[in-house]
Amino acid sequence: MTDRTAAVTRETAETDIEVTLDVDGDGDSTVDTGIGFFDHMLDSFSTHGLFDLTVQCDGDLEIDDHHTVEDVAITLGEAFTEALGEKRGIVRFADRKVPLDEAVASVVVDISGRPYYEFDGAFSQAEVGGMTSDMAGHFGRSLATNAGLTLHCAVEGENAHHEIEALFKGLARALDDATRIDERRSDVASTKGEL
Repeated sequence: MTDRTAAVTRETAETDIEVTLDVDGDGDSTVDTGIGFFDHMLDSFSTHGLFDLTVQCDGDLEIDDHHTVEDVAITLGEAFTEALGEKRGIVRFADRKVPLDEAVASVVVDISGRPYYEFDGAFSQAEVGGMTSDMAGHFGRSLATNAGLTLHCAVEGENAHHEIEALFKGLARALDDATRIDERRSDVASTKGEL
């Protein structure tokens, strides 16, 4: 199997980002976005997806967290696209349901090349640790759009920290499952012959 790695940068007037990704990693991460809770979520994503991930982001946090969270998701999505290449041999589909105490998140993914995002649920508090809770949903949309994912997510609970963390863990586990190589397959999992 070839290395499924990527290094992607994004520089705008709002953010300056460097992301490296190894899809077949050990779950090692080095993350610094300037938003403590978002860093925690990306570390959790790396740990539970067994993705080696580095994220360095200098964003316009004096305005708010929107550009930082959105642009990191865009860059991470581009990194997945680059790392997976032609997507030859991947499982493609996966779904995971992950609890965290009273919260439960559900994630269903198709690495289809067709971006689509659906989110069902609401977060119980407006903000967690410097991150606007609704940005967790927007992270999913930006990731799906830039990684070419069909992504359906849902969350319920009573504590936004738990709801968001369950969502990131569910996303990590589903992406780990869907990006795995099926040794029985030498081509792509599509009757069209490409994804």
